Amino acid sequence: MNEPKTLVQATLNYKRDDLEPSISEETMSYHFGKLYKAYVDRYNAGEGDPDFNESGAFLHEILFTQYRAPQGSNDPVGSSLEFIEKHFKSVDKFKEEFAKIAMAIQGSGWVYLADDGKIKTIKNHEIKRDIVLLVDWWEHSWVLDYQADKKGYLANQWKIIDWNIINARVGQVS
Repeated sequence: MNEPKTLVQATLNYKRDDLEPSISEETMSYHFGKLYKAYVDRYNAGEGDPDFNESGAFLHEILFTQYRAPQGSNDPVGSSLEFIEKHFKSVDKFKEEFAKIAMAIQGSGWVYLADDGKIKTIKNHEIKRDIVLLVDWWEHSWVLDYQADKKGYLANQWKIIDWNIINARVGQVS
């Protein structure tokens, strides 16, 4: 007989205020500390829709574990740079295409770079096994820090991506 699965919230390898000014400590406390934790807690307690809670926890784990404190220009390096250049010719073209697809999302969702080199969206919460790089496009991700400036939010996401994590994800594709 299968034992029920227990979800565990990811541990951050940075402090909640380390992502400032890209993401404030207030947003991290709310987004990581309350919303993401609630997906894990509700799933483990058998409350609400188990698929929604599991996929919400899954996506937030990918999101929060790909961040690091902002430092320098933070351009992609190594296999992530090669992957981006292979599929988009340049980092700038990748960011332009990513922004175009993200800004086309009406309402909430997720936007991500997939392991086939395409930029894809998730309308709600869904477990996707092809995610290389993920951006949360739900209002709670940006509204406290950016109000309605979603372009500013996205521009600042690039400052906190840990490209070593993305390199490891790209390495799983090769």
